[in-house]
Amino acid sequence: MTAKTKYLALLRGINVGGKNKVPMAGLKGMLEDIGLTEVSTYIQSGNAMFRSDLAAGTLARRIEQTLTTAFRLDDELVKVLVVRRDELQAVIDNRPEGFGDQPDRYHSDAIFLIDIDRDEAFAVFKPREGVDKVWPGNGVIYSQRLSAERTRSRLSSIVASPLYKSMTIRSWQTTLKLLELMAEK
Repeated sequence: MTAKTKYLALLRGINVGGKNKVPMAGLKGMLEDIGLTEVSTYIQSGNAMFRSDLAAGTLARRIEQTLTTAFRLDDELVKVLVVRRDELQAVIDNRPEGFGDQPDRYHSDAIFLIDIDRDEAFAVFKPREGVDKVWPGNGVIYSQRLSAERTRSRLSSIVASPLYKSMTIRSWQTTLKLLELMAEK
């Protein structure tokens, strides 16, 4: 018997602004019901770790379909990205130099891309000089805002783009914690 692959599912569009509420205990149960093993969740923003012998794309589609029916969600908002541990490790290893190293000065985010071309997604970012910085990565866009100037940031302007529906954002601290949790299992 082959070992099952360890995955992380990043759920987009749940538990945001009081909409699309999904309790993490319910999410864990749903994932176990569709045959995933060693399921655990982390914080309410929709992060789940598990093992499966299915391909990431198959898992993402299955989770999306089951999620929107099991919890009666607005399926326009909900998308799922499934990545292996090594892919998450690459996001962290390939970060821009110094990115995330000054959490007291900068608010740093990993913006994960779901079925969208990096260059197309990157084009919607219009950073404000002296406030925002963005860098393209492999399957991710790294975004950093000067904490003292966050209200002047243009990052929120991406919400108006239709491409935003193909992105899910995690703080850099959450991204690091998710990798740590995947390593523990």
